[in-house]
Amino acid sequence: MRILSNADVEQVLTAQETISALETAYRELTAGKAANRPRNHTYFPIEDERHPGFRFRFKSQEGGNVSSGVWALRITSDIAGVETLANGVQRRRLIPAAPGGRYVGLVTLYSMTTLEPLAILHDSFVQKMRVGATSALGIRELANKDVTVAGMFGSGWQAQAHLEFLLHVRPEIEEVRVHSPTPKNREAFAAEWTERTGRRIVAVDHPRDAVAGCGIVTCATAAMDPCFEGAWLEPGTHVTCITNPDGTATRRELDDATFDRADRIVVLSREQVHHDKQYDILGPVERGRLAWDDIRELGEVLTGEAPGRDGPDDITIFANNTGMGLQFAAVCARALRLAEERGLGHEVPTDWLLEETSP
Repeated sequence: MRILSNADVEQVLTAQETISALETAYRELTAGKAANRPRNHTYFPIEDERHPGFRFRFKSQEGGNVSSGVWALRITSDIAGVETLANGVQRRRLIPAAPGGRYVGLVTLYSMTTLEPLAILHDSFVQKMRVGATSALGIRELANKDVTVAGMFGSGWQAQAHLEFLLHVRPEIEEVRVHSPTPKNREAFAAEWTERTGRRIVAVDHPRDAVAGCGIVTCATAAMDPCFEGAWLEPGTHVTCITNPDGTATRRELDDATFDRADRIVVLSREQVHHDKQYDILGPVERGRLAWDDIRELGEVLTGEAPGRDGPDDITIFANNTGMGLQFAAVCARALRLAEERGLGHEVPTDWLLEETSP
């Protein structure tokens, strides 16, 4: 069995490899050749004394697909809570409470033919890559083809991945306008990514400036409240969000007006909408704006079973509404194969993990 660190995975997992693995997985899920268990969060009344209100949280998700040949179990053992920034904005935060000021997030891969555990991988680099790549697939399928100016909410690690994948699927974009709550952070983000990409990455002071004139608007934040007002959206805009209620926290990135104005809403998982009672996505259904059957999954759009954009003036939303064990199976299996080819990571005897009597 091979153990791979984030540094190992980062050496082999490219944007194209990630997109390729995930697109195959989503198509297979739609075709009945993959499976996924809804993500689950369990909070327990153990608090970190240094951070009142932050409690132990165990998160798990699992899934697999035929092409990867593996079943993945991803877990995080967290101290989680909500912090209030100096400007009053709230966001979710995970505390590095593990020894050495670190975090615990692991993906275990199991062979679906020999049953044995094949690998344990750190989850952090895979995490941001699988989220950014999934949002990019939504942009590729749903956004107008002639967009040259985009808006971005967020200036953290998820925003970095989303910007990289946005430019990967839409290389014709010339300018990205970035807003986040802390001026210093958004200005540093814009300067760094202008240099890295050669595009105009511009920090803007007002959230409206990351919406007006932007044909693609991406929210890649840890926000608790909507990033902008839906009334600001112009015809033809495609919107992405990665934060929705998760059954334990009522956080969201898009307001009711944004969902109500959408001509097309696509989600990653319809099952997770009900599992987590994601009231932001369900809002247009409850208000009679759309029927539940009008909300489709990304895999259905990729296979042509569901329509994408009907016309250039449509407002479209892709709600990247959950993490899926299926994603970790597809992406981590790809990373494992590439890492094995280069001899990366550490090997431990698989025999240590096999037993002679029935579980």
